[in-house]
Amino acid sequence: MELPEELLCSKTHEFVYPENGNYVIGLTDYAVEQLGDIVFVELPSVDTEFQKGDVFGTVESVKAASEIYMPVGGKVVEINEQLIEQPELLNESPMDRAWLIKIEASSYAEDSQDLMEYDNYKDEVE
Repeated sequence: MELPEELLCSKTHEFVYPENGNYVIGLTDYAVEQLGDIVFVELPSVDTEFQKGDVFGTVESVKAASEIYMPVGGKVVEINEQLIEQPELLNESPMDRAWLIKIEASSYAEDSQDLMEYDNYKDEVE
C-alpha cells in the first residue's frame, strides 16, 4: 500500500491524513504489530466530538487491551463498521482498509503540530 503523502503519526501510535475534506484516523502498523492478533475493536458513535488526546476507542488483542487516542480534535463523521464484525482486518491491513474513524477536524493545523511524518515515526519506534 502506498501511504498518503500527508500522513502524520502520533507518539501514541495513531495516524491521521486528509481525505475529501475530512480526516482518516487509524492505528499504525507498528502498534498493530505490537498488539498481536486483534480480537475486538470498540469505536465511538457518529457525531461524537473529541478533543485531541481523548480516548475514542479500544482495541483488544490476544495479548492486551489498548486505548486509542485522538491525534487531532474533531467530530466523528464515519466509523469503519467492517472492523466491528471483522477486527482481524486490523492485522491484515492496518493503514489501508482497516482505518478506524473519519472526522471533521476542528483545529487540525494547531492539533497536528506535534505529530510526525511517517518516516520520522518509524525511526523513533525502531
